[in-house]
Amino acid sequence: MATQQPSSALHTPALSPAYPMANPGYGKRSTPDQPPRTRHDFALLPTRERYVAGFVDHLPDGAAMSVKQLAKQLPLYGQQAISTALTALSVAGHLRRVRCPVGTGDETRWVFRTFWSRTARDNEWWNTYLATETATKAAAPAPEATTPPPPWAPDNGPPPAPEAPGLVQGPEATAVPQQRTPVQAPDAVPAPPAPDVAPAAPQAPEPGPSPAYLALARLGRTDHRLALSADDCATLEAQAAEWLARGVSAAYLTSALTAGLPAKVDSPVGLLRRRLTDKMPPHLPAENTSPDAPAPTARRILMECTDCGRPGRPEHLPDGLCRPCRTTHTNETPTQPTEAPEVTDIKARMANLRDLLKPV
Repeated sequence: MATQQPSSALHTPALSPAYPMANPGYGKRSTPDQPPRTRHDFALLPTRERYVAGFVDHLPDGAAMSVKQLAKQLPLYGQQAISTALTALSVAGHLRRVRCPVGTGDETRWVFRTFWSRTARDNEWWNTYLATETATKAAAPAPEATTPPPPWAPDNGPPPAPEAPGLVQGPEATAVPQQRTPVQAPDAVPAPPAPDVAPAAPQAPEPGPSPAYLALARLGRTDHRLALSADDCATLEAQAAEWLARGVSAAYLTSALTAGLPAKVDSPVGLLRRRLTDKMPPHLPAENTSPDAPAPTARRILMECTDCGRPGRPEHLPDGLCRPCRTTHTNETPTQPTEAPEVTDIKARMANLRDLLKPV
């Protein structure tokens, strides 16, 4: 009979199937790269912290991690003791509370999570882990695509091998006529194959007129004094294309060329050539870009102080505590009592006082 090895960790209460779970996206999150559980886990922690750590370590991901819910499941300690134990576990490097933004646009909301590590981690490891996107909810692996079996395939094995035509399975089986491929006569001569004729290569469509050419051709419809011929449009096409290359639209080009025309235009091509040169616009950005739009900033995870819940950057909350809570936690560390004065010194002082009170 094998002997049971004593464990340094206290026995944690068995988890009830009805343990409260947090809302989707909230609750406990286990960090990666953790070794398997051993009996030496949390051996260096005090009794209360070791008891709470063993219970939290066995909780599934997504379990509620509020102090109230933990106190309901751990009858040995109240809410204040549980809160103090979680603060100690944060200082020891096992726990961090964070706020994670989820959603996009106006639907962004904050979810509160508690990251747990069975292995104690230092502040540098937690800062690196929380600064990356690996701390967000891991995407579930896509299910492997499986091809459904054909309708004729049985559930307990591969499809039966096709039977030879004319064979009968067993004495009582009925012969089913099989479909046969018609056999050609031996003297039948197959038709000669069609000669390989390379298909004619499709002709590329002729390129249509450019947008600059079309804008110049439509000027006569906007104002009859600017009617241009095909040769005139081809002559001014390069200058009009330069306008469009600078980010203006065809409507803007038409408006600039037709605004403020004289009462009589003797040479439309000469007038438009002059206007295309003198009114050349500056380089403009594309219409679908907004130069003043701020660049999207990467959303980072905010850590919460394990004791008071104050948010901040991970690098600003070492040990998971803000500065006031860290100072309070340091001051609460038990110190060695001051040594009392020696008894002999007290007796000597009392004798000296008696001597001073004696009458002279």
